[in-house]
Amino acid sequence: MDNKTAARHKIHIWKGTGKGAGRVTLIPYLPKGKPKAAIIVCPGGSYFWLDKKTEGHGVGKWLSSNGIAAFVLRYRVAGAWSFFSGDRFLLPHDQHPCMITDLQRAIQLVRENAAEYGYPANKVGVMGFSAGGHLAMTSAMQSDTDYLAMSGIETKVSLRPDFVVPIYPVVTLVHPQYTHKRSRRGLLGEWDKHNKEICHSLSLEKNIPDDCPPTFLMNCKDDPIVKYQNSELLAEALAQKNIQYTYIQYNTGGHGFGATPHKTTSEAIAWCNEFLEWLNRTILLP
Repeated sequence: MDNKTAARHKIHIWKGTGKGAGRVTLIPYLPKGKPKAAIIVCPGGSYFWLDKKTEGHGVGKWLSSNGIAAFVLRYRVAGAWSFFSGDRFLLPHDQHPCMITDLQRAIQLVRENAAEYGYPANKVGVMGFSAGGHLAMTSAMQSDTDYLAMSGIETKVSLRPDFVVPIYPVVTLVHPQYTHKRSRRGLLGEWDKHNKEICHSLSLEKNIPDDCPPTFLMNCKDDPIVKYQNSELLAEALAQKNIQYTYIQYNTGGHGFGATPHKTTSEAIAWCNEFLEWLNRTILLP
């Protein structure tokens, strides 16, 4: 499916609800045969913008070519203008909890429509990259918090993803050495980025739930954007809670490459096959 074809199949997830934002969409990338699972894809972009091409379209095509129904989520972010202008000092707008509310709505719709698309309703995962990895993991961390109900949306399906896949994710918002400050600012705005209580509540390594779903985690030690220790903190937290997880750390590969071979090293792009093997033995076969 090319970009133009995908655009024609956009699902406006808040249409008809009077809630959310009209620009929030899910773009389905469907395999030719019956899908064996569904994955909601959250592109990165520091919660200010979205990498729609590499971590959206590219990942959707790769997943669908491997028999997985991919739904690329274009969730609300602060916007490039807010990054440069700092206008949210005066007019707070798209920041937490807009992003997790959009993702919960996406989980609701993808699960409710499982029969229509043909994948099992109990095999719906979330994959995210960079800040999108933080968002994906937040959906597991805060699945007991019904943000849809706060928006007046009733749901009868579980909002807990069946598995999560944070790829070179932003993790901590409180560790001074490792925090990706741009993502923290994009997520929380100019004022709440200094709120210690909120930052602690959204730091992944501080809030892993006992029922956290199986997790596949990957990053690279030479990541120039998000310090690699973010993923190490998350892996340690998962281990302490005895959560089923796999953590792969590559020496080289950088950041922001999604599933695109020419944007990373031959070492790091191996994560694609590693993930597919993990999905098969951990989620599909059981």
